[in-house]
Formats: sequence, C-alpha cells, structure tokens
Amino acid sequence: MGRKVVITGGLGCLGTAVAEAFARQGAEIALIARAAGGSSAHLLLDGVDLTDPDAARRACTKIRRALGRIDVLVNVAGGFDMEPADGLAPEVWDRLHSANLKTCVNMCAGAIEHFASGGAIVNVGAVAADSPGPGMGAYAASKSGVSRLTQSLAATLGGRIRVNAVLPRIIDTPANRAAMPGADRSTWTSPAAIADVIAFLASDQARAVTGALLPVTNAA
Repeated sequence: MGRKVVITGGLGCLGTAVAEAFARQGAEIALIARAAGGSSAHLLLDGVDLTDPDAARRACTKIRRALGRIDVLVNVAGGFDMEPADGLAPEVWDRLHSANLKTCVNMCAGAIEHFASGGAIVNVGAVAADSPGPGMGAYAASKSGVSRLTQSLAATLGGRIRVNAVLPRIIDTPANRAAMPGADRSTWTSPAAIADVIAFLASDQARAVTGALLPVTNAA
C-alpha cells in the first residue's frame, strides 16, 4: 500500500514537482493550496488559508478521513518579498512571517496527531536564513524560524516522526525567471531536483536522519 503524503503549496512549481516525485513511488497524495478553483489528479483541498490554525487542523482531519492516515507532510507553502531600502517595513515582516513560518507551524500542529509511527515531515527552508543579502532580512528571519522549528520538532518527537528541512537558494521557476530576466541561471536549482531530495528525506533510506538542515543548491 502506498504512503499517504500531504503537500502544502501543492499547486505551485515546487509543490507540483514534489507531487510528481511521490507519485512515481506509488504514493497517495493530498494537495493543499491557498488559491481556490484549482484542479489536480490528486486529492485537492483548495482555498485553504494555512495561516489560520483552525483551517490547517480542519484540512488535516479531512485528509485523514479520506486517506486513512498521514505518513509524510511536506511544507512547501511560503512566499518571498524584498524589503524597502531601510529593511524595516512591518507589513513585509508580518507577511513573510505568516507565509513562511506560521503556515509551517500550523500544518505540523494539525497533522502530527494523524501520523502513523515512523512518518516524516520535510520543511522547505532557505540558505538565505544563514546568509541573507540586502533587502532579505524579513525573508531570512522567517526561514530561520523554519530551520529552528525543524530542529526543535525533531528533538521533541524523538524519531517517532522524523523532521528535516531542505534549504534551496534560487529555484528555477517561471516566476523567478520573470523577476530576474538578466540573471545567470546556471546556478539555479530545478524544482524536480529539489523534489527528489525531499522524497529521499521522507524515505526509509533516510530513516536515520532527523533534525537535518540540508542545503540543496547545486545546478540541476
């Protein structure tokens, strides 16, 4: 019987690639998306605001009822924004904290009670959390929170549910190409390559790995 996998941000470029990677392994997949009116061959819960803990909890309960249990949670949902010149716009800090950290916290809190023993959570952080560039303080701080959450949950859960994170740099997506048309894309990482690493961290082959923050930055 295939594993039951939940992916947030499931209709985005990386979420789609992650779903494809798990589908190749025969997993049953549930996608959660904020946008309403989406479509997918997998179980789809769209129009879900994961910054609301009750909405996250309800989504996890619906998925458990549909799939029977949760084996893997992949927290892809998030966002990026550059700050204004002084780097201290409260609305940017609040927006990125909500998009990147609150969604992750709320989904972990909502999903854990539905996990089978031996499950895995994989969060999407960012290498910028440790080395932010100009205008990236709010983004880096929110992703640093994802890293600390990953390590703390791994210690708290004691291996019953393994918790790891991947740390991309720049993902080769249409949105990033449009935002940086003159950039050298030779060092960008494809969504498919990142998805393969996520699938590995959730697999039995990585059963001894928990609390890891794994940079995924090679061109691929």
